[in-house]
Amino acid sequence: MNGKTRYQAPALKKGLEILELLAGSSEPLIMSDISAALGRSVSEIFRMLQVLEEHGYIARAEDGYKLTNRLFALGMSQPPIRDLASTALPVMQELARSVGQSCHLAVASGAEMIVIIAIEAPGLSGFAVRVGYRRPLHLSNSGRILLAFQSPEARAAMLSEIRSASGDFDEAALLTRLDAVLAAGGASEPSPMLTGITDLSAPILLGGSARAALTVPFVAGPASKTTIEECSLCVRQAATRIGNAMSPIRQASSPAFEEQTA
Repeated sequence: MNGKTRYQAPALKKGLEILELLAGSSEPLIMSDISAALGRSVSEIFRMLQVLEEHGYIARAEDGYKLTNRLFALGMSQPPIRDLASTALPVMQELARSVGQSCHLAVASGAEMIVIIAIEAPGLSGFAVRVGYRRPLHLSNSGRILLAFQSPEARAAMLSEIRSASGDFDEAALLTRLDAVLAAGGASEPSPMLTGITDLSAPILLGGSARAALTVPFVAGPASKTTIEECSLCVRQAATRIGNAMSPIRQASSPAFEEQTA
């Protein structure tokens, strides 16, 4: 198609640009900032903001506009994701209670992993990742799990998306790392964001491919009920339980299941 889209929908394009801009911002944005960032007039932006707010995709506060969780809720309502969440939730709650740590579940979304379920650690203190947290696949423990446990074709497609989104990276080093994760059946890595936390991750496998990654951000201390080695084993056992429980659902669903959850 020579780099050109076949159909044009200017209003839809403007709305999507606003949503993508707000999704990438760490704080609310006022109308003039949105206008300047997108190179569009304030009058154009005003009309789009009104429609997006009326439909619940964005919300306005004193300090500007921000995304609501409506888009996230729509994604979660898809049958494959809904079934995964409903199956994983009780297992994750039991895991958090048994090890005294928080845990979260992440799936691939383009070139990123996104957390769709987060269970806080029991007790009065602990560390937890929020629902909706995103990070490039190749830069997170959960993301590397999602990359490692794929068919060669699926992995190549995911790496292509990462290149498009993030630019060049050391692919040879990443592939070596992914092969090690695959051979080990999981991954244990210091958190790239916080000192003193070790991410313990395992794949939730359906048909031999990772449809999600289960992770405990392990914090050593009195609140932990296990050693880091014991906790890692518990994470892998919980991931296996979720995958096994999902298998009948997968077999009963349509062939489109794998395409929607890849």
